[in-house]
Amino acid sequence: MATRLHRSIDEPIREGLSWSKMWEGPDEGLIWCWERGRQERLERPDLAARADQGELVVGLDWKGGVEKKLKVEKKRGTLKYLATWQGLRGEDLDIDLEHERVIVCTRTGQAVVFGANLLEDEE
Repeated sequence: MATRLHRSIDEPIREGLSWSKMWEGPDEGLIWCWERGRQERLERPDLAARADQGELVVGLDWKGGVEKKLKVEKKRGTLKYLATWQGLRGEDLDIDLEHERVIVCTRTGQAVVFGANLLEDEE
């Protein structure tokens, strides 16, 4: 896989993909997560509005959302959450697969670190 994954918000959401095409391709499901976020933007405008304000919302399918500020300086989040969140915000998919990205939730002030080297099942 390339070191940076990018897709324009102007590209149509892919349809009719098999499970294998969605999850087992070179992007490991990140494009599908982003497309799902775009769909959720239409289905859940209240959640999208909060994400637009920089909130790392809970209620997405992956770890990365923040309910409250934690005692740890940085919480870990998955790239699948980041991709879904970018779609929910109506942004291009833009993920650097070699470097971490830290986002601070505007509602809680909690920093969340997203990176390819982080384990998907850790908090």
